[in-house]
Amino acid sequence: MGATRRVGRVFARRAGGAGRPPDDVVTGKLEGALVDWGLYRDGVRDTRVNSYTEALVRAQRGQGFVWIGLFQPTDHQLAIIGAEFGLHPLALEDAYEAHQRPKLERYGETLFAVFKTVTYVPHDDLTATSEVVATGEVMVFCGPGFVVTVRHGEHSELTGLRQELEREPQRLAAGPGAVLHAIADHVVDRYLEVADAVQADIDMIETSMFTPRGWRNIDRVYQLKREVLELKRAVAPLTGPMRALATLRHPLIADETKNYFRDVDDHLQRVKEQVISFDELLSSILQAGLAQVQVAENEDMRRISAWVAILAVPTMIAGIYGMNFDYMPELRMKYAYFVVLGVMVTACTVLYRLFKRNHWL
Repeated sequence: MGATRRVGRVFARRAGGAGRPPDDVVTGKLEGALVDWGLYRDGVRDTRVNSYTEALVRAQRGQGFVWIGLFQPTDHQLAIIGAEFGLHPLALEDAYEAHQRPKLERYGETLFAVFKTVTYVPHDDLTATSEVVATGEVMVFCGPGFVVTVRHGEHSELTGLRQELEREPQRLAAGPGAVLHAIADHVVDRYLEVADAVQADIDMIETSMFTPRGWRNIDRVYQLKREVLELKRAVAPLTGPMRALATLRHPLIADETKNYFRDVDDHLQRVKEQVISFDELLSSILQAGLAQVQVAENEDMRRISAWVAILAVPTMIAGIYGMNFDYMPELRMKYAYFVVLGVMVTACTVLYRLFKRNHWL
């Protein structure tokens, strides 16, 4: 908590600063975190603007909007951005700390959205320690004249999204709200891809579980269930924010953009239901595996009991005739040894066939 309060004070102090430092100073301080930036006017990237500061000035004058992409910035770098755009210190604090639940918050005219990104980790064979789903985070500040994206984690990439939008200027012409929609759509599309890949893993583990001695795969089922829960934590909490974006009255989100958000919400509902069904199916498979363990234990116990019963006959006979009494029947018979062996073999054979017929062996 102490570190969080210190970060909050840094953001509050920087956000209230006056004046704008020179362009080379700003870009220098953002070095290492700044992925890309651009000024967009009427949906087209203005390539004539070569200065970061000039892009900000034009955006503030209503001449388009600036889209800035950051990757794992420090608290001081976020404070610089916060001072430029007047971002709320609490939102900046969340963007720095990361590990946030998916959410949508409104600070004045600025929207702050958090998305959990997921990716499928390919593997040759699913083991008890396999990582199946890896996650990252994307935070989006969307306000009048600007969009700031903050990414955390190696699996938070927005691969090719900026280029894709630049090829469709009619979408970018809708303003910052269109960028927010594109990010949401990109994230949810990845959910669908990962869900389809996880489905294949579940089908494979389900098939292997219902084979002889399939209960030995129960640790793999448990690991896969944990990975599905990781996917569920990314998908389920986003349904509320996505529905809010589809109905929110905000100057940055045009009515046409709301329709697109509703489409994303439909896809999200589909993947949410799919992930919930994964969780329930894996729980059923896990219970089936535990039942198989109990059945296997009972079968082993019956097998052991049957062999103990079979071996008890020769043990009993040998024990009786091992007594040191002078007067015992058949001790003086010429073929007593072979008779006793025959009785032993016959008794064991009868018991074996009896247990075999009752499926104890």
